[in-house]
Amino acid sequence: MHRRRRRRTALLLSAAIAAAPLLTACGNDAHPGAAAVVGDQRITVSQLENRVKEVRAAQRAAVTDDAQYAQAIAQTGTLTRDTLHGMVLDQVLHRAAEDAGITVSRKEVQQMRAGLEQQAGGARGLETAWLQQYGIPPQRLDENLRLQLEAQKLASKLGTDTSQQIFWDALSKASEELDVDLNPRYGSWDAKKVSRVDAETPWVREITSAGTQQTT
Repeated sequence: MHRRRRRRTALLLSAAIAAAPLLTACGNDAHPGAAAVVGDQRITVSQLENRVKEVRAAQRAAVTDDAQYAQAIAQTGTLTRDTLHGMVLDQVLHRAAEDAGITVSRKEVQQMRAGLEQQAGGARGLETAWLQQYGIPPQRLDENLRLQLEAQKLASKLGTDTSQQIFWDALSKASEELDVDLNPRYGSWDAKKVSRVDAETPWVREITSAGTQQTT
């Protein structure tokens, strides 16, 4: 995986960075109603859609100008798939941290948040920055900070940082243990790269919010 992508993914972990196309596909789903199965945990299509709605609602609340909102939508054109990537990666990271005996306390999350709020000029400033830069809605901020702390602690225990191969090897191992299985309409999961990859099947189509169809 490209180093720049690793660094950004490690920083965001559960960040969503794009618009929300609805996906349709022919054929039978291996896991009806599931967007992904991670270990013994199911990420349902409903859960995924709710996460996307959270981001959209936060974006809408952050801007009152319709043109700015439209621009935000245009800049985040793959939100559904990127959100699912983040939700799976969160569980993979958490498993890797558990395997390494790492825990994060609520106090540590609060301390990290307090420091970031000071840098951002307050709670609202931090929430706005996290939404704009990483696609994290306010209600998911603490959850994201916890994951980032897990990543930092895991890297420290491995004697590396989140951009180095040894860190990603640990995540790859956890990914293989969890046997991640994505609904084909959202692509597939590459355990070695610890990343979602687009399907190369011609029957997968994106239905955009405008109702136009695009072949993926």
